[in-house]
Amino acid sequence: MNYTQKEQISTITSSQSYLHFPSFLSGFTNTDSILHDSSSGRKVLRLRGVLEVNDSDRLCPECSGVMHIHNTFSCNLWHLSFGQNYSFLEFEKKQFLCPACKTTKIQQVPFQAQGHRITAELLQYTRDLLAVGSYTLKQVAEITGLGKNTVKAIDLKRLKDKYTIDGTTLIKPEQQAKCLSIDEFKLHNGHRYATHIIDIQTGHILWIAHGKRKQVVFDFIDHVGLEWMDGVEAVASDMNSDFQEAFEEKCPHIQPVFDHFHIIKNFNDKVVSEVRKDEQRRLQEEGRYKDADSLKKTRYILMSSRETLQRKDREAADGKVLSKSGTLFQKSEVTRRPGSEEKYDQLIRENKLLFTLDIIKEMLSEAYKAPSEPEMASLISEIMEICYASENKHLNWFGRLMDRHFEGIIAFATYRISNGQIEGINNKIKTLRRQGYGYPDDEYFFLKLFDISRKAYVRNPPSHKIYD
Repeated sequence: MNYTQKEQISTITSSQSYLHFPSFLSGFTNTDSILHDSSSGRKVLRLRGVLEVNDSDRLCPECSGVMHIHNTFSCNLWHLSFGQNYSFLEFEKKQFLCPACKTTKIQQVPFQAQGHRITAELLQYTRDLLAVGSYTLKQVAEITGLGKNTVKAIDLKRLKDKYTIDGTTLIKPEQQAKCLSIDEFKLHNGHRYATHIIDIQTGHILWIAHGKRKQVVFDFIDHVGLEWMDGVEAVASDMNSDFQEAFEEKCPHIQPVFDHFHIIKNFNDKVVSEVRKDEQRRLQEEGRYKDADSLKKTRYILMSSRETLQRKDREAADGKVLSKSGTLFQKSEVTRRPGSEEKYDQLIRENKLLFTLDIIKEMLSEAYKAPSEPEMASLISEIMEICYASENKHLNWFGRLMDRHFEGIIAFATYRISNGQIEGINNKIKTLRRQGYGYPDDEYFFLKLFDISRKAYVRNPPSHKIYD
């Protein structure tokens, strides 16, 4: 409900009486309370009262003479809700006139929020609801009785006060970061993206900008300064060459660390999945339809580690229920199916190429457990040799991928950092955007992202010497 809706309020009855209570507003005395119906269907409590006149109100700002009451004006301010009822204050403001210099002034309302026709108490309550981070603008508007645009304006002011200097410049990081993480996320439909940079130790977003190019990194470095960047040792990222080149150009001492999740994802999506399709087509062309059918619905089995397959078989033996049954909608119970590891062993026995993928998958797992860069480098080099020796186009592609990013891959053995935290923030971004049905105002949306990144639990820093 907005301020113009007060004109649509119709009185139920004026004979109904209510308890009078102190308003706890400086200079306001409640004299009467009447309950009304609003056009939205909610009850509205009209709190009529008197605005007190003090000595400073009567003091002329020009000649310091004593001013007299010249006129009165009706004033309404929305106030805190009482249970399910909205409320607003109704009182009169005085206009003062100086008999000596003819200066006029309007009486100030000490409890009115600056820039809004609401009380300062309602403004603070609205800010507190928004600070929780669990309510959308629409929900806060419903709770407080304010318009959605008014709630957004209050939230934008709150965020600018917290994360900017004078509302024009982002604040610099609160503390020195040792390791950063950078990633892009989808901003709007139509291939529009934004990039954010976080401190891995705290999970706080330090920078957000439109696009996913070098300039984003350059602007961030200009923002924090080269002296601050001297304290950064590594940055985790996916294999976006622009990010890598930008950090190497401006801060060559920073070690890029390519996230192991993206390495495994590339192997599963662009090697395992494609090899399975190729093998299925080859068997069909050779007329071996039964063997080709055996590869159907095996994508996730081939992508899973042996430990995962064994765990699923144990769960199947224990009768783990994946989905409970229900009588209301005639739903059957779904349990874990056994035989995952047996099916996997059968596939790699019957296909040499799938057996090669199994070897590489196990070696990748061992490489990411290596305690030092030389040991990890040795295992990664062996994987590349196997990929090249296979003469398979997908494995050759994976070998070249690891060769091009070799230094950043083996750096994981030293820093043990990944993009896991920033990927978690990406999920929060999607949730926030869905809850708010989109945020067309990018400035407001980016400030909201700064806020949600600082509401996360306190994270334990990676166990590495840089944090000792």
